[in-house]
Amino acid sequence: QVQLVESGGGLAQAGGSLRLSCTASGGTFSRAAMGWFRQAPGKEREFVASINWSGGSTFYADSVKGRFTISRDNAKNTVYLQMNSLEPEDTAVYYCAADRWNWRLKVVAEAEFGDWGQGIQVTVSS
Repeated sequence: QVQLVESGGGLAQAGGSLRLSCTASGGTFSRAAMGWFRQAPGKEREFVASINWSGGSTFYADSVKGRFTISRDNAKNTVYLQMNSLEPEDTAVYYCAADRWNWRLKVVAEAEFGDWGQGIQVTVSS
């Protein structure tokens, strides 16, 4: 089982940037795809982005494509989410998650992720 801890959230103005980090301990981070999800008040949790085990393939929700970038550093057991051109609609609790299995290329469904961080608040003011 992988323990995941998010950091880097907070308050930003519309048009600004934030970078989220998620550091893993335990498990086999370098073998697992990683994902970011978010949940806004009154809404269901939704997929934001994912990256395969090597970092060579990335996938994004249409709502963040071109604005957010997911990356990973396997030597540091850390996955990042760079968020640019933030919009008030990006306000949510952001969660990182680890794939249930190893070596997979494309993992985007919430049910496919087995370990989750506690979540971190991102608030974008207009």
